Amino acid sequence: MTALVVHRGGCHCGRVRFEVDAPARIEALECNCSICRMTGFLHLIVPASRFRLLQGAEGLSEYTFNTGIARHRFCRICGIKAFYIARSNPDGIDVNVRCLDAGTIEAIAVTAFDDGDRETATAAIAHLSG
Repeated sequence: MTALVVHRGGCHCGRVRFEVDAPARIEALECNCSICRMTGFLHLIVPASRFRLLQGAEGLSEYTFNTGIARHRFCRICGIKAFYIARSNPDGIDVNVRCLDAGTIEAIAVTAFDDGDRETATAAIAHLSG
């Protein structure tokens, strides 16, 4: 297994802060579904045990749609979605790589996630939250 580092991040206004254990060389996903495309979310999916919300739980709003499985969480002040529970990996946490602080990321490799073929794309990443 690749060594993990502690990445820290949060929302734009700083109310929401978190840390996540992940490799320094991040393998991110870029989804082409409507909400990800419109918000520019760059996905880092990890097991829930590797994510810690440090502050701001009381400042989060939640949005669900379609199946209701994905739980999109936004800062009530600045509107940034720094992490959420993804439909493709409901047992894990999906962190927005663009919300990570600088300093612990060595590289980011981005792979496309095709929402047009959700079944195949989801099967290919099922291991990420395990």
